[in-house]
Amino acid sequence: MAGTGKRRRAALAAVVLSLGLAACGGGGGNIPLAAESMSADEIYQHGEYELSRNRPDDAATYFAEIERLYPYSDWAKRGLVMAAYAYHRDRDYDNARAAAQRYLDFYPTSADAAWAQYLLALSYYDQIDEIGRDQGLTFQALQALRRLIETYPDSEYTQDAILKFDLAFDRLAGKEMEIGRYYLRRGHFTAAINRFRIVVADFQTTSHTPEALYRLIEAYLSLGLTDEAQAAGAILGHNYQSTDWYRDGYTLLTGQGLRPQAEGDNWLAQIYRQMVQGQWL
Repeated sequence: MAGTGKRRRAALAAVVLSLGLAACGGGGGNIPLAAESMSADEIYQHGEYELSRNRPDDAATYFAEIERLYPYSDWAKRGLVMAAYAYHRDRDYDNARAAAQRYLDFYPTSADAAWAQYLLALSYYDQIDEIGRDQGLTFQALQALRRLIETYPDSEYTQDAILKFDLAFDRLAGKEMEIGRYYLRRGHFTAAINRFRIVVADFQTTSHTPEALYRLIEAYLSLGLTDEAQAAGAILGHNYQSTDWYRDGYTLLTGQGLRPQAEGDNWLAQIYRQMVQGQWL
């Protein structure tokens, strides 16, 4: 037992020494020095050591080397998901996605598959720009998060994925609202209505729906379409009566001798009737 402990300490000392020599030779994601002469275990320890030094770029390079040098080993499997993690920590999102997806392709039922899917989703989610910019990454984040939620519902990452999904979904609605307000301010009422309609029809569970309904009242009144405006007010009153958006909408309607009610056969009146029957919201 004593001899085994000494050998273990000596091996660890050799790893630390080799890490120090490798650090002297550079870094920043360069190919690890003498990796071909190391075992998969030793390369993995190098990667963990670089993570502990907050050098995820070098760590990712070591972990990736395991897959290259020992492609069919259990260490390659472990190193691949760790490479995805290290790339993500380094904000190298393209490589993080590639490593995570490769892991999922090779090991879809493994214990770390949910983590790989989570890292894949984060590689999109963490790149989501401000609302005023293109939201293509938001769609991709939603797809990856949904896949995690549906494929690995009992994983430790699922609850956070649900939260992030809701936030990303709300962000997409916010994008539609921002464009709709832009059109509304410039008097392009039909274009504005098209954006607010998307929020009401496709993003009704988000925080933006009350405002979207109020903006529809504004836009429809500006076009003289009173039935649609009143129907929007009726939906506001049914679902969001305690909000300022309803109070302002009510004031806007009554100021023109109108009231919230669903009349006619317009799309909002149809939604209201479905909603009252329990088929919507």
